Amino acid sequence: MSSPLLPALQAVGRPEAEVHRHPVLHGNGQTLVTFARPGATGAVSWIGVWLTPTEVRFLGEPATSSEASHAHGLAGPAAELFDQIVDVARQFVGRIEELDERLSEAQQRGREVPLSEVWRLQRKAALLRAQLGRTLVAAAELGGPFGDRFPGLAAAFPSLEGELTRVQQLCANVQQSLSDLILLRNAEESNRIALAANDLAATSNRIAALANVSNIRMLGLTYIALILGLVSAVVLFPNTAATILGMPSAAWVPGVWVDVALVVVAAVPLVLVLRPGWVRRLLAGLPTYETRASEGVADLPELPAEPAPPAPRDGSQRL
Repeated sequence: MSSPLLPALQAVGRPEAEVHRHPVLHGNGQTLVTFARPGATGAVSWIGVWLTPTEVRFLGEPATSSEASHAHGLAGPAAELFDQIVDVARQFVGRIEELDERLSEAQQRGREVPLSEVWRLQRKAALLRAQLGRTLVAAAELGGPFGDRFPGLAAAFPSLEGELTRVQQLCANVQQSLSDLILLRNAEESNRIALAANDLAATSNRIAALANVSNIRMLGLTYIALILGLVSAVVLFPNTAATILGMPSAAWVPGVWVDVALVVVAAVPLVLVLRPGWVRRLLAGLPTYETRASEGVADLPELPAEPAPPAPRDGSQRL
């Protein structure tokens, strides 16, 4: 805070922090009205109008030009106040033009500009707009309830208020452009995320499709294994009977009964196996299972043969 404001704050009995929150401070029969002048580096310097029962004192840096007040034929405190506010408005215009240039540069660079930098410009524009609003409140207070302390200001006040309103609208336009740029960048990021999500979904669908195809082909192998198991069960009984009856100890069995026994042990398991309907349906779809099984076997990776481990030099056997 600028030190020239301290005597006025002590006179009205307010702490320094009050200046940042309230543009108009009353106390002890006196009034302190403050507004900010933006600097080139982003810092602000405070301008104060100290109204005592007997005089009007201006605190802070003086205005850089008095041409504006001369054009309206003002003199005394009214001329100084008018020049201060016009000077502050010009400073705001300069800061807003700098923001507009940085906005144009950010729009040209596109995605090269970090989004955090755009947000920083947005905060600066919002701060300038808030300070302009504070200046409008201060001008309205001085030109309204305290208008009699500034002779001749009432006639020139509409021009002053219109200038501040115009600058505030200019700042609002820049702030809106920054907001639109932020929304555009957010939309671009959302579209990029949506495209990535779509690619991920497509990849997931392809994986699911490959998994379904693999499951179908493995199912074919399972059906083939089941059919082979059924065939093995049917063949097991006659094969075992032939082995037993072919032994020398079974030479006493007549040849006719050997044939009958082999036919029975071959026919009975075959009938029992083929009797359920699901077994017949399974055998009817054997060509389809063979096709699926061949595709599944073709999908299996071929692993190269691993070389045999070298023999130990001490002559011991490797377990």
